[in-house]
Formats: sequence, C-alpha cells, structure tokens
Amino acid sequence: MRPSDLDPAFISHAPGYWSSDDMEKWDDYRWQLRNRVNTLTDLESRIHLTDVERAGVLLAGNKLAMSITPHFFNLIDKEDPDCPIRRQLIPRIEEGWTAPEELSDPCGEDSHMPVPGLVHRYPDRVLFLVTDRCASYCRYCTRSRVVSGVGEQHLEMNWEAAFQYLEKHTEVRDVLLSGGDPLLLTDSILDRLLTRLRSIPHIQFVRIGSRIPIFLPQRITPELCAMLKKHHPLFISIHTNHPRELTSEVRDGLGRLADAGIPLGNQSVLLRGVNDSVEVQKALVHKLLMCRVRPYYLYQCDLITGSSHLRTSVAEGVSIIEGLRGHTTGYAIPQYVIDGPGGGGKIPINPNYVVDATPGKITLRNYEGGIFEYPDPTPISEATLEDLHHQALHRCP
Repeated sequence: MRPSDLDPAFISHAPGYWSSDDMEKWDDYRWQLRNRVNTLTDLESRIHLTDVERAGVLLAGNKLAMSITPHFFNLIDKEDPDCPIRRQLIPRIEEGWTAPEELSDPCGEDSHMPVPGLVHRYPDRVLFLVTDRCASYCRYCTRSRVVSGVGEQHLEMNWEAAFQYLEKHTEVRDVLLSGGDPLLLTDSILDRLLTRLRSIPHIQFVRIGSRIPIFLPQRITPELCAMLKKHHPLFISIHTNHPRELTSEVRDGLGRLADAGIPLGNQSVLLRGVNDSVEVQKALVHKLLMCRVRPYYLYQCDLITGSSHLRTSVAEGVSIIEGLRGHTTGYAIPQYVIDGPGGGGKIPINPNYVVDATPGKITLRNYEGGIFEYPDPTPISEATLEDLHHQALHRCP
C-alpha cells in the first residue's frame, strides 16, 4: 500500500499509460469503451506481467473475459505486482483452481428466477438483470457464470415477460436493475425501461446497481443525469473497493448524480490484498462521504468459483468493522454482510457488543472495551395504569 492511497485528495489519472494524442478523446466514454485493454498483447505492451498474471490471462477466455477501461487501467501501479487495482481486474492463475466450497451460482439466483432475467428471492423486491455486459470485469464477480459472453452459461433475458410478472405480483414494491451494468445501456433504452417500470402502480422505487461511475465516469453525462431525474424515487448503488479508485473524475460524476437528487450508496467487497485493513477501509469510507456517497454494504466475498485467493476470513471482516465503529462517524460505517450460500440472502455480521443478557438487564461492551449495564424496560402493569388514571382525574378542575 502506498502512503498516497490514504491521502484524501482527489487526483486525476489521465492519460497515464496512453499518449498525449489521446487526451482530446479521453472524456468521450465511447472512446473509453472502444479502447479497453482486453488482450494479452495490449496488456503486455503497457505493463510487465508476472508469470501468475500472464497464465491467468491465458486462462481467462474460458471463464470471464478480461476488459479494463483506460480510465481504470491508469490507476494500476506498474511497479507493484501486488497493486490493489491489478488484483481486482487482471486475471491470475489461481482462478483456474476451484476450492471444494465454491459454487458457480453462489447466491442461488438461477433457482429463484421465475422468468428469464428476473430474480425474486425476497418477498417485496426483485433483481432485474437487464444486460450481461460491463465496462470492465471484476475477477471476483458473483455472476461470472453469465457475464462477458465467454462462459459456459449465458444470461437469458425476457424484458416483456419480466414486466408482465411484475404487473401481476403486487407485493413487489422495489426493483433493483443490475446485470452486467445497466448504465451501459443507451439513455433512450434506459429511459424506456424506467418509464415502463414507473407505469406499474405498486412499484414504489427503483434502484440501479452500477460500477460505471468508477470504471467509466465519463458516462455520467449531464444528459444521462437529466433523464434519470425524471424517474424519482430512484437510488443508485455504486461499487468501489479502494480509495485509489475515487479520482477527481469519479468525484465529479458522482456529484452530477447527487445534484440530480439521486441518493447514492456504496457496496464494497472485502478482498484479500485490496482492502482487508482498517486503514484502507477508513480511507475509503471517508473519501466516499466526501463524494456524497453513503457506505452501505461491505460484502464478504461470495464463494464464486476461482476466488479463494481473494477471500478473507470472516473474522477479518468483523475486526475491520470493530476498528471503524466508534473510531469514525456512524455515517461512514457500512453493514458487513454475508450472502447466504445457495440463496439465503444478506445476513448481517457484527462484532459482539452484547456481553450478557438476563431478565431485566443487558450487559454491553462499547468500542473502547468499557462495560455498561442497561436495564431492560419493565412493563407498566394494568394496576399502575389505572392508579395513574385516577390521579389524573382527581387533578382535573
């Protein structure tokens, strides 16, 4: 970890590995997409790969494609083989090994899919998968089985069937758009999608899960924000794992979304060698708040096939939360969760602050280790209520 990673300053990283001639096109998100690093030749022309990385890239075409936007690629420290940005986006040979506990569909989404592309696992909300493509591909992606177009399984989608399902199921009040990344859709297609969802009376609000503001902040145009603003209440959950990812371009893009009245939350994944320390997590959450983003979830890395080299122990995650609680503002502390393998949903994991519980008393531990007793409320008896009632009547003039 470089000392600058803990610096709260927002730094521009353009053009970095690209030539000065590219500066004229740098802010065009379409140029960014066309010039993604997605081949071994292109990758090796820019940085020196380790043997572990080179073997990983050769294997990547059989599982999850490699694709990195120029913006995000510029965050890589080419002198550091353990760079936290490299670990997230450049394949490693460890991806070729499947640990006994790993699953291709760790969250059990396929078994909760009543129509293609729509996951209904919780009573009042659904996950609507609207695309199988992303601007860049995270090596720990929980949907690596269906995104990027190179795996054995392909994401099946049927938007019209999904709309019809939602119209019939009046218990659904919340729709999360994900994929792939919904913000890769054009403004017009996304507008039509949101308009159709807004036409269903019982859907109260819509969320978008996206890493576009981090991978491709140039996509967050004033035109996109103006269109999104029409569809309130609309929430966006971004995904960033390391403070280095929060550049000045990212900050400005997030500011445009916030100015459009869109509440922003962040979902991080706890990753070995990336953000598995209190220092990095604290720098990340503080910087997020400066970007007007509320830290929302810190996920234990899902049991996705080939991810064992990136997973930490649960104890490490609990220790990080304990290192944040009481040591920084409550707004900065995400909820640490494990997505129950096989479809159990999000399960919150917290440090144990309840030391003991007996009738009428709870013993608590605070962030400094101090012990405090809190008396459980004693219910007011009917006789006491009646007596108070009589006292009130006697005081009436």
